Amino acid sequence: MSITTRLRLTLTIALVIAAPSSLAQRAVKAYGFGTVLDEQELVNFYSSSPDGGGLPDGKGTAGTGSQLYAEKCAACHGDQLQGGLGDRLIGGRGTLVNNDPTKKPIKTVESYWPYATTLWDYIKRAMPFNAPGSLNNDEVYALCAYILAEGKVIEPNVRLDKATLSKVRMPNRDGFVSDPRPEKFGSRSSRASTH
Repeated sequence: MSITTRLRLTLTIALVIAAPSSLAQRAVKAYGFGTVLDEQELVNFYSSSPDGGGLPDGKGTAGTGSQLYAEKCAACHGDQLQGGLGDRLIGGRGTLVNNDPTKKPIKTVESYWPYATTLWDYIKRAMPFNAPGSLNNDEVYALCAYILAEGKVIEPNVRLDKATLSKVRMPNRDGFVSDPRPEKFGSRSSRASTH
């Protein structure tokens, strides 16, 4: 498939998803694939940015998150967020800049992720493993609050919502630098700093 064909396909898919109904219907008819979604079907689709744009309404605290974590997350991520079947979630600060090749970095929410909004987005879309997308917005905010409080990124009494979550300063926010190498098919990317 040529780059031009891929670009047209990508733009068509985006058009079908985002376009007003009549325009989307014409695109589906013209290209012979796709489905026009109505407003109710689009309710659960969103895209959040690092500054919190696109986050839905909801709220949660570490106390509520602790109970949810025990019920829905601990079987994979361990009762102390230490990992198990699933990844470890806390700890590891400073291990990404370790110059000792015999010691592996510990990549966790606390040590690696630059934005708290990424945590919200990931939990909402992909967790729990056995039922991804099944958590409501309040539950996701509560789980974020619990994980961030246990990692000592926020105080345990902080209530997270779309305004407060975007203001959380993650420990590795400045650990990512622009990658100066040119890309073959686009713009520059970011990567974790190793210094």
